[in-house]
Amino acid sequence: MATTADIRTGLIIKLDGSLYSVVEFGQNKTARAAAKVWAKLKGVDNARSIEHTWNSGDNIFPVRVEKKSFQYLYQDDSGYNFMDKETFEQIALAEGMVDAPQFLREGEEVFVMINTETEQPMSVELPDKIVVKITYSEPGMKGDTATRTLKPATIETGATVMVPLFVNEGESIRVNTKTGEYIERVKE
Repeated sequence: MATTADIRTGLIIKLDGSLYSVVEFGQNKTARAAAKVWAKLKGVDNARSIEHTWNSGDNIFPVRVEKKSFQYLYQDDSGYNFMDKETFEQIALAEGMVDAPQFLREGEEVFVMINTETEQPMSVELPDKIVVKITYSEPGMKGDTATRTLKPATIETGATVMVPLFVNEGESIRVNTKTGEYIERVKE
């Protein structure tokens, strides 16, 4: 059992029979009334996003979550298949449980969030930044660097990322998996 003072970003709580991850939270204080704590919550076991408000000091029900390292193997009719790096046990998860499936590569290390009460996987998180190779990109035009102009580039996973004009086909880039944005060019 915990109180609203224990709320933090990333905490997974049980609310109305469903699991939610805290995306953002804050506290509203008024002169005469009791303080209120609000949070933006994203559904872990459903696709809902909600806002919820508690009185300061109310009880919340956090869920113990274990973050385990898995390796992505392949995708088939059963979903995305991962292997536990310690026990070599394989699991198949639906696409909705994977954080950014467009950036998955075979052999990629990912983190699977597992509910310790039920031993069920809840979600899959990729590393924040990954290095990928560009498989197709239009050639950039020289001299067009006055503004930050971007062009589409296809990376080895098949996803399209907007990159600056100076980035060419065959080069490696670092991509933010949360936003899908280009970060920098990587020298090999």
